[in-house]
Amino acid sequence: PDDAMDVVGTGGDGSGTYNISTATAFVVAATGVPVAKHGNRALSSKSGAADVLAALGVNIELGPDKIAEAIREAGLGFMFAPMHHAAMKHVGPTRVELGTRTIFNLLGPLSNPASVKRALVGVFSRDWVEPVAHVLKQLGMERAWVVHGSDGLDEITTTGPTHVASLEDGKVTAFEIDPQSVDISIADPAYLKGADAEHNAAALRGVLNSDR
Repeated sequence: PDDAMDVVGTGGDGSGTYNISTATAFVVAATGVPVAKHGNRALSSKSGAADVLAALGVNIELGPDKIAEAIREAGLGFMFAPMHHAAMKHVGPTRVELGTRTIFNLLGPLSNPASVKRALVGVFSRDWVEPVAHVLKQLGMERAWVVHGSDGLDEITTTGPTHVASLEDGKVTAFEIDPQSVDISIADPAYLKGADAEHNAAALRGVLNSDR
């Protein structure tokens, strides 16, 4: 759909949280906004979007037609990066061996196969918030937020302020948001800690079922 968006993070923030952007994609889809999520298995972290979705029983290796059908029927489809970017298959093993973030962490969120025009993108460093927003503008993105939590997360965080670069109407604007400004209590970072894909899948189920 023309109004689909991506909800994606670079990873590589070293935080070891559960898969927050993946959980967010489900919530966004439930509000009626179609999500064409692009992601991969863990390469520089414990559990990537593809790992946790597979642990939830999702077939992550669907072709474009089936993904489009999923978005139409469920509001959410997942595009497994190696299925859409053949070259990524060759760099994956090296990235795993390195065990640290690389330039590919930044390239992933910039290469959504569905060419979405809207996105929420988390980055692993505050230094990349505004530059990535400007790159998205050059790539034809219409509306986007690029975010980095003050606690180091490549997410909008609830443990403190979040640095944001907003792209709208061709302009990039930088600002901060604070959870307390919208009556959200400051969270303990320990509550966001994840582990392997099975653990994170259970955490995601718990959040969506209001169990935690």
